[in-house]
Amino acid sequence: MTRYGQMFGPDITFLGVDRCDLDDPAGYADADVIILGAPFDGGTSHRPGARFGPNAIRQTCYLPHDGSRPSLAMRVDALRDLRVLDAGDVETYSGDIEGSLRAIEDAVARIAASGAIPIVLGGDHTVALPDATGVARHHGFGRISMLHFDAHADTGHIEFGHLYGHGQPMRRLIESGAVRGDRFLQIGLRGYWPEPDTLDWMAGQRMRSYEMTEIVTRGLDECLTEAYGIALDDCDGVYLSVDVDVCDPGHAPGTGTPEPGGLSARQLLDAVRRTCYELPVVGVEIVEVAPPYDHADITAYLGNRVVLEALSAMARRRKDAAEGTSWDPSQPLLDNR
Repeated sequence: MTRYGQMFGPDITFLGVDRCDLDDPAGYADADVIILGAPFDGGTSHRPGARFGPNAIRQTCYLPHDGSRPSLAMRVDALRDLRVLDAGDVETYSGDIEGSLRAIEDAVARIAASGAIPIVLGGDHTVALPDATGVARHHGFGRISMLHFDAHADTGHIEFGHLYGHGQPMRRLIESGAVRGDRFLQIGLRGYWPEPDTLDWMAGQRMRSYEMTEIVTRGLDECLTEAYGIALDDCDGVYLSVDVDVCDPGHAPGTGTPEPGGLSARQLLDAVRRTCYELPVVGVEIVEVAPPYDHADITAYLGNRVVLEALSAMARRRKDAAEGTSWDPSQPLLDNR
């Protein structure tokens, strides 16, 4: 499988973790998590630039790139408590959408088959189709549920005359059988798309979508608790898809299709942490980080922290399972009264 290392920018790994080569299975046989870049933005309908997202997510941090990140809240160091490797970027070309999607799917499937959890750095949301399909190839079609954080449903049919793009991957996943419609949970939808015909199709698939007004009225925690119950029903694992535009543009300006009125950065990080701690997550992606539209690296920092929150929660989940303990986020870090 051809690699450039990192396709855009310096050839670095996520915060200094060790590298691996997916063509050398022995080199990642003991990996718990493998980070993979999918620098593809050939499916964008508005502003491109997410091809530069993987490297921005890898490097945007004010701390040393030393392969260590102790979590203040969760009291683990995921980059050391877990075996986390970085496989670099899949070679993608915006002029060849089908070839790029095949290459991404094969790379993700290879990671999943090794027993490691893939964390994919996008790229636009087109990559959700090969990402989740690659995981489903290992765990079984229809055996993983989807928890999808996004401002947009991404369930369009044919856009600009094409079946593939960042507004259509969720429909393609359901049509293929990789993910069941009735185990597809969407968090944070808002705005002025999709049109009624697409909403009717979604209803026919028995998708569950939590629009921001419902989240504000009921509370994010209550909505997540309900979504988790559905996701765990008759499925073996959960795939977590995070489009950074689920956040309000004030918290994530560097994205291609910003939509006002979304989650705060704090809400997203708490939700990612809770999801990866409470659920058997088998794959994660963070997409639509587009550095050309960012300001002061706000969105790149958020993307980096989404990955770290996911990793830290996975590490804490493993630690508590091994030691028979449990993590209580309501307890104070220090109490010197």
